[in-house]
Amino acid sequence: MTPKKPPRAGRPSAADRRRAERLRDEIRRHDHLYYVLDRPEIDDAAYDRLFRELVELERAYPGLATPDSPTRRVGGEVLPSFPEVRHVAPLLSLDSVTDPAAVGRFDERLRKDVRGPVAYTLEPKFDGLSLELVYERGRLARASTRGDGVRGEGVTANVRTIRSVPLRLRTGRRKVPSRLAVRGEAIMHARDFERLNARLAREDRPLFANPRNAAAGSVRQLDSRVTASRPLRVACYDILAITGGPRLKTGREALAALADWSVPVAAEAARATSVDEILAYHRDLEARRDRLGYEIDGIVIKLDDLAARRRLGVTARHPRWALAFKFAPRAEATVIERIVVQVGRTGALTPVAELRPVSIGGVTVSRATLHNREEIARKDLRVGDTVHVVRAGDVIPDVVARVPTRGRRARPFRMPSRCPECGTPVVREGPLDRCPNGLACPAQLKGAIAHFGSRDALDIRGLGQETVEALVASGFVRSVADLFALRAADLVTLDRFADVSARNLVAAIDRARRPELWRFVYALGVPQVGTQTARDLAAHFGSLERLMAAGEDALREVSGIGPAVATAVAGFFRRKAVRRIIDQCLDRGVEPQRAAAPQTGLFAGKTVVFTGGLESMTRAEAEARVRAGGGRTSGSVSRNTDFVVAGSDAGSKLDTARRLGVKVIDEKTFRRM
Repeated sequence: MTPKKPPRAGRPSAADRRRAERLRDEIRRHDHLYYVLDRPEIDDAAYDRLFRELVELERAYPGLATPDSPTRRVGGEVLPSFPEVRHVAPLLSLDSVTDPAAVGRFDERLRKDVRGPVAYTLEPKFDGLSLELVYERGRLARASTRGDGVRGEGVTANVRTIRSVPLRLRTGRRKVPSRLAVRGEAIMHARDFERLNARLAREDRPLFANPRNAAAGSVRQLDSRVTASRPLRVACYDILAITGGPRLKTGREALAALADWSVPVAAEAARATSVDEILAYHRDLEARRDRLGYEIDGIVIKLDDLAARRRLGVTARHPRWALAFKFAPRAEATVIERIVVQVGRTGALTPVAELRPVSIGGVTVSRATLHNREEIARKDLRVGDTVHVVRAGDVIPDVVARVPTRGRRARPFRMPSRCPECGTPVVREGPLDRCPNGLACPAQLKGAIAHFGSRDALDIRGLGQETVEALVASGFVRSVADLFALRAADLVTLDRFADVSARNLVAAIDRARRPELWRFVYALGVPQVGTQTARDLAAHFGSLERLMAAGEDALREVSGIGPAVATAVAGFFRRKAVRRIIDQCLDRGVEPQRAAAPQTGLFAGKTVVFTGGLESMTRAEAEARVRAGGGRTSGSVSRNTDFVVAGSDAGSKLDTARRLGVKVIDEKTFRRM
């Protein structure tokens, strides 16, 4: 396509409009060839001439510019924060295995459930940042990160800058759906990652540890111009929802449809009909993983029949029709240079090995947890030892064994008798060492504040670890109650805050002043109280005052709470320091919202357990309906269970319910209730 010089004045002619559309189509085609297929047809100079011509044409005639024009990828939008987005469909995690025998058991179960010929779609398991892309009438309308699987961060402006992502679906081969939701992964190729780090090094800026961190950090930039400058790509592998498009019957057909619409998919996808073929694909891809050009940590096995997938459904976390078959952890030898002890939110002391930096699968590892004193003694680990280190699941560094050597070794490591943060004598609890100093210990204070603002607690946006450390170091925050006394004028005196970020954090704290009671209870960090127990306590007592006044006998009356939890909760609220912090929170405007009185109806005071996949709602939505009806949910079946809701492919909970004589209902009955 020969570039032409566009006119500089007047209204665009029909020829100008045709030229602009041809340029856009041609640039999209070259983007797809280069960023998706790795098969460029023209050199960079020729591509730049086409792009410049389109820029000049749209500049001369602004009315010619379209929202999905390739020129709109350059970025420029700066956001104060990412909006929360609810996904079209849940973005579930995968059950994962490393044992070939587990793959065989997965195959046996599916063949039993499907009762017919079984085929699989096999794909690489990408190691990147999971995304949902939503297209409306063929145009990219929204992009979001996975988040908690139900809600994520809206990163549309950033994803629009990624050249492998089509802003408009290609028409022609297949009908373009009126709505299409796609799941994919933001990744960075190894050669692009190396170039990016080289550029950052020249600019004297911090380097990324690995391609995955680089991809995740680049997508989550508040300034889309930064994202546009990063060599990101996206690989897609699943259709989450489709409306008004072709009727697709298999996973392979779905991947082919995505490719026809110019959505990037893995060229390494394959089909298998037996466990032997799956194992062969796994061996082949593991042997070639370092030559693929991008990071993978295993393969994904998916039932090919889409209708069968829908019938099998999902568990609370995983689809029943898919499995991740991970590669063996990458292992390397290195030296323990030092052992340091960290103090966590609950006061637990954790020994951590500082290692001579070693690259494991492209990731530089310099630290690994040693868990506790008994684990160190079992492996006989000492400073100066050469050890084998793996990245468990290709993610978490773990010291697996010491390499036997001759010669003298350092003395055995001993856990400190006093807390390294505050000097308080340490107490032993089984294999664990713990500092009993509570929030008077700086390390526990930092952990408590971070937990207080976490998503399941008060969900204070912007209260990350670095911010917490700065607040504690400055003396502005000496307890969680001090958060509610912070002013923007205080924050701007700290290095990491400007006017906008200071106002944003104060606004986020203000929004957290009226939390649901269960969230406030969970945020306080009551020992042995997770989110479900916090909900149970809030529902039973109805107010913070009644909960704080409850003795152990009253606490044992709460469904699902035994003697140990009752003792822990009662003891927590008896502590003067805890009551002082709660009083300070209330004095500074915190108003925990009274739990709604249990509604009358079939769920009032009842315990409900779910098993199997639900078709009309997610597990989270179903549990919310039970709680709204005055009931509680549990993850296990006991004689105290009132109902078990059995969905498709119900598991062992159904057998337990039948054995104990617990009432079992189906999803249709549950919806009527």
